[in-house]
Amino acid sequence: MGANARRAVGVDIGGTGIKAGIVDLDEGVLASDRVKVPTPAGAEPADVLAAVRTVLDTLGVADDHSVHLGVAFPAIVKGGRTLSAANVSDKWIGFEAEKFFEDGLGRGIHFANDADVAGVAEVRYGAARGREGLVVLTTLGTGIGSALIYNGVLVPNSELGHLQRAKQKGDAETYAAYSAMEREELSWEEWAERLQWYYSHVEFLFSPDLFIVGGGVSKHSDQFLPLLDIKTPIVPAVHRNNAGIIGAAALALG
Repeated sequence: MGANARRAVGVDIGGTGIKAGIVDLDEGVLASDRVKVPTPAGAEPADVLAAVRTVLDTLGVADDHSVHLGVAFPAIVKGGRTLSAANVSDKWIGFEAEKFFEDGLGRGIHFANDADVAGVAEVRYGAARGREGLVVLTTLGTGIGSALIYNGVLVPNSELGHLQRAKQKGDAETYAAYSAMEREELSWEEWAERLQWYYSHVEFLFSPDLFIVGGGVSKHSDQFLPLLDIKTPIVPAVHRNNAGIIGAAALALG
């Protein structure tokens, strides 16, 4: 193995920001500063590609193809194609995203759903490591992402943020994502009431053995997790808002 064999770059593309870092894959931690730029307005493919190139330049790895690259994206991803678009341009729907990035960056990449890669980070290095049964990871941010992990194996492309609310307009993430708390200026207690509905509903549907809560707001987990009344243990993600970067990098090496 070369000097970079156990390092990879992870890029986490979100609805509001694009984050990246170099990851030590033995320890599952960032081996560089975390770089972040705003997601371009409209989040169309060419503009997002340019922003990703910017973060890679800042990290000094844009032309270093010895360091593998993984990219996380807020969409259903199958065979390198994005089949949905959450908080990004509709041009991503049915788009050959992996090939577009490989051609645009001149290097091979691994392209995957953002919540799925956060789940991978928690399985390999975090709160789901060594856990048996069904683990449901949710990321609370601009939307609600989800990852299902059964006995350590990822079941890809779950979309539990888009569960519909009976007799109500809008889906779960419109009602209960962290962005809803910010948009409607909810208190922690008011937001927790919405999360109570959400996690109770997911608990009823899947009977999981563990919930893991990720996203940037997980650093304030003591403000809202104790307010929830569910049977399933629920804990904050170990890697919090870096889980997407770490998981994307981990998948870059398989």
